Amino acid sequence: MDFKELEDACRRCRKCGLGETRKNTVLERGSRSARLMFVGEAPGETEDNTGIPFVGAAGQLFDKYLEAVGIDREEIYVCNILKCRPPHNRDPLPEEQEACMEYLREQVRLVRPRIIVCLGRIAAMRLISPDFKITREHGKFFKRGNFLMCAVYHPSALLRDPSKKEESLRDMLAIAAEYEKLKTEGDTAGARENL
Repeated sequence: MDFKELEDACRRCRKCGLGETRKNTVLERGSRSARLMFVGEAPGETEDNTGIPFVGAAGQLFDKYLEAVGIDREEIYVCNILKCRPPHNRDPLPEEQEACMEYLREQVRLVRPRIIVCLGRIAAMRLISPDFKITREHGKFFKRGNFLMCAVYHPSALLRDPSKKEESLRDMLAIAAEYEKLKTEGDTAGARENL
């Protein structure tokens, strides 16, 4: 599957009831060759209206964090597990997550990131560990296959509970440091190849 085929498959998808209630499928934002990928749980109302992930209030806060830690928004790739909005922004049901997992796997295969950051507990429970505890394990890095993974609080959680913003800034600084290391390693590898 290429990106066009993936987009078409998502638009045609009726594997769960969300295909009947969505306005738009919400696939991606950012660089398709990113080394750093952020994965949330599901689109919200603004995302459903625009077809672009993380553009509502939570997305705007997310962008502020990226800017604060020096990560260029254009260099990263952002998506969700679900490609359609659950009604009233409720948590995605397990069967809805399962229906969309093949699309997320295709996104990972096509983009080939090195670091995957889960935005929120639902993404972390799905991608890192089913018993992931976001309050205890946010900001910790895990090696999963070829990927370095971690989870941070979802930006919408920070809007509900601003007391977590400082912890999230520390987590994002750690992600920025890992990302910088990765870019430096890439530059070194490129220099070796050119010798």
